[in-house]
Amino acid sequence: MTRAPLVSAGAELEPAELARYSRHLTLPGVGAEGQRLIANAKVLVIGAGGLGSPIASYLIAAGVGTLGVVDDDRVELSNLQRQIMHREHDVGRLKVDSVPRLAHELNQHVRITTVAQKLDETNAVALFSDYDLVIDGSDNFATRYLSNDAAEITGTPLVWGTLFQFSGQVSVFDPRTGPMLRDLFPEIPDADSVPSCAEGGVFGALCGVIGSVMCTEALKLITGVGTTLSGKLWLYDALDASVRTLSFSKDPKRDPVVELGQYQAAACGIEKQDLELSVGQLTEMEAQEAVLVVDVREGWEREIVAIPHSQHVPLAQLHEGELAELARSASKIVFVCKTGARSYQAAQNFASGPTSSIPVYSLSGGTLEWVKQVQGRDLAY
Repeated sequence: MTRAPLVSAGAELEPAELARYSRHLTLPGVGAEGQRLIANAKVLVIGAGGLGSPIASYLIAAGVGTLGVVDDDRVELSNLQRQIMHREHDVGRLKVDSVPRLAHELNQHVRITTVAQKLDETNAVALFSDYDLVIDGSDNFATRYLSNDAAEITGTPLVWGTLFQFSGQVSVFDPRTGPMLRDLFPEIPDADSVPSCAEGGVFGALCGVIGSVMCTEALKLITGVGTTLSGKLWLYDALDASVRTLSFSKDPKRDPVVELGQYQAAACGIEKQDLELSVGQLTEMEAQEAVLVVDVREGWEREIVAIPHSQHVPLAQLHEGELAELARSASKIVFVCKTGARSYQAAQNFASGPTSSIPVYSLSGGTLEWVKQVQGRDLAY
């Protein structure tokens, strides 16, 4: 099936380009015209991590005209297990800085624009308006819904994908012709309803599978070849090598998105700032009273680094009885994990439980922030 291409064709290909893209030129429905379309397309990728790495790699190899990448994160050692765009010497550097290097080494004809910022309500619409197509490789619900809404407001096609442990999903949300994310999942889930990659893990090579499918959908949109995943949810399970495709349609009762809203979901009625404690506050508190510090990470994480006086109870094994026993001589409980996500979940769970007579907190920034402030060193894992 052939559809109208997303962009107009660029200039005639030079002899060197004919040689470089020869495997595209022989493809039915692509050919020289399709390659000229790719060369004239402007694509924005959200995220330079697990999904952004294969997406950027294949778009650069394909010869996309302009590639923009937005991400404010820095490379950590644990990223290298799956984020193939980065190298060991990139640890501590901005992730987006790996993109121009990749383009320089692979295809210098591609124009690279990097945005070392977090995508948010202040910049999303302007960024989307500058590109023909957006690919969302983010790793959190808030950014996914922000991307969806910005795409609907600007009329920009959006390729969307997610990862969790051994499975992944891909869809195309094209506001010109098809349903959007809010037609499939109307409301933003609670931020802690699905563990993050740091908490739940992700099979490294799975990023390549899902990212490649997302890039394939992007190139199909640009060239007009084939049938896209608009109105379909493609699901892949690596454990049993199964693939399913579910269909969905526009919700006729849903109001169209005309402006951006708030994208940080409230947490069960408890204000986050009431549960969070800084490293400085923890130090002051420990100097004045008995504080129980409970590390809810996995055992292997504590082998990397741990707060010396903390008690270890993995989040999955944490229950009221054991906590009450540990807290017999403590006046306050402070949960700690790597960066503060799992510990906040623990504090949230116990703030209204049987031990609620004891104040509970989550250490903001987690063990990594404690190491930075107390030991004066940066650590990433």
